[in-house]
Amino acid sequence: MKRALLLDALGTLVELEPPVAPLRRELRERFGIDVSAEQAGIALRAEIAFYRAHHDDASDRERLADLRRRAASALRAALPPGPARELPLAPLTDALLAALRFRPFEEVPEVLRAARALDLRLVVVSNWDVSLHDVLAETGLAPLLDGVVTSAEVGSSKPDGGIFARGLALAGVDAHEALHVGDSVEHDIAGARAAGIAPVLVARNGSDPPAGVPAIPSLRPLLRMLSA
Repeated sequence: MKRALLLDALGTLVELEPPVAPLRRELRERFGIDVSAEQAGIALRAEIAFYRAHHDDASDRERLADLRRRAASALRAALPPGPARELPLAPLTDALLAALRFRPFEEVPEVLRAARALDLRLVVVSNWDVSLHDVLAETGLAPLLDGVVTSAEVGSSKPDGGIFARGLALAGVDAHEALHVGDSVEHDIAGARAAGIAPVLVARNGSDPPAGVPAIPSLRPLLRMLSA
């Protein structure tokens, strides 16, 4: 019997709402600058790539603010030449943050409540900065969880074992008493296996799991697995 679920965040519990249209709106309304959808997409991809390479820098609120400024600078550098490249960084950072919004996948609140009814401990284990706590609060998921472990705060990123060890400790269980549920074969599945935790792949886009690893198209089948 399993006593805990360790849960990835992005791609498992939450998704980023499409940001191109909101960014275009923010640039237009705040600065009077019009960019095309293609131009906004290029700039956002540059910002996201920068963020992914540096998110573990943001282990506290001060470092988070610095990371956000640097990410906005990467966005600005990828905007088309002209007035957009001259935008002041502080208000551009605000515009970027206004354009980036997360939402839970449709079934997630229901599944988390059902898992709690089974007396399972629920701990998020995610490669994310300290702002994940805000995301989970804003999406209404925080009250359904027993803990959150971010790579930035613990100094260990999946697939490294340190972040999984922290998640197990927070859940108060041993490795054989937990499942780790995530959408990345490289980070979630390989990392959980190396830590001695049984993994489940969330294959929302139809990804193929490694041999011996169950795959589910959403979190709903997880309840049948836990009740079997």
